[in-house]
Amino acid sequence: MQIGNYQVKLLDAGRFRLDGGAMFGVVPRTLWERQKPGDERNRIQMCTNLLLIEGEKRKILVDTGIGDSFDDKLNDIYGVDHSRYSLASALQQAGIKPEQITDVILTHLHFDHAGGSTFRDRNGTVRATFPNAKYYLQGRQFGWAMQPSEKDRASFFQQHFIPLQENNQLILLEDGSELFPGIEVIPVEGHTVGQQMVLIHDARQPLLFAGDLLPTSAHVSIPWVMAYDLYPLTTIEEKKHFLKRAVDQQWIIVFEHDPVIPAATVALTEKGYRLQDKIDLV
Repeated sequence: MQIGNYQVKLLDAGRFRLDGGAMFGVVPRTLWERQKPGDERNRIQMCTNLLLIEGEKRKILVDTGIGDSFDDKLNDIYGVDHSRYSLASALQQAGIKPEQITDVILTHLHFDHAGGSTFRDRNGTVRATFPNAKYYLQGRQFGWAMQPSEKDRASFFQQHFIPLQENNQLILLEDGSELFPGIEVIPVEGHTVGQQMVLIHDARQPLLFAGDLLPTSAHVSIPWVMAYDLYPLTTIEEKKHFLKRAVDQQWIIVFEHDPVIPAATVALTEKGYRLQDKIDLV
C-alpha cells in the first residue's frame, strides 16, 4: 500500500499467547472473550505485526517481534509458534534480505517487540539481525530497560539490545522527531516509559503504527487497558488524545498484536471510539 512517498507492507513475524486478563485489565472476561476468546490456559491468540517501509532509498522495519531466543519453557509459557509465520519467512516472502534493512525503529524493548533485533550465531555469539541497520529507540526507554521495575522486569532481555549498543548500531532519541522525510516518531507514555509510535504522513490518509498503546483492535475502547501498563490512567489520556487525532485526520491504525484485524480506521460513535473500516496493507 502506498502511504506518502513510501510503499508500506505488513509482516506477520509469528504467533504467541498472553493471558487474557492481563491483556484487558479490569474488563470482565465475559466481555473481552466475545472478541478475543481464550484457550484452556486463559491465553488469547496474539501476533507480531511488523511494518516494512520502502522508499526514499531506505528499507525500514518497525519492531522485530519475539525472535528465536526463548528456551522451551518460555516458548511453552507464551505459546510461541513460528511454524507458519516468522521474521525470517516474512522478510523472505517480501523479497528482503536482513542485510538490506537500513533502519529499524523500535517502539520499545519488551521481548515481543525487540526480540528479533538480535540472534545467536553458531558460535553462541549474539549479533544484530540487521547488520547494516541503525536501530532507533527513545533514550528514556533504554534507561528504563536497563533498570526496570519489579512489575515489568520479566519483559526485558538485555541480549535483545545491549549488543546493538556495543556495536554502535543503537541510536537513542530524546523526543519526537521526523526521522526521515514523512516519517515521524511520537513518544507515548502509559504502557512503559518512553514508548514511541510511528506516523507516516500522507495528505489523504496517514498511517499510525500504535505499538502497545493500542495492541489489538479491541483496545480502541478507552477503558480497555492492559494490566501490563505501568501507568494505566496515563494510557487512557493518551488514547483519548491520539484516537481523536485518528478520527479527525482519518488515520489508518496498525494494531501490532491483532491477528484478525491488523489495521483499521476508527470512528467516534455514541458508544465511544469504535472500528470503522478494516484496511489491508498489501
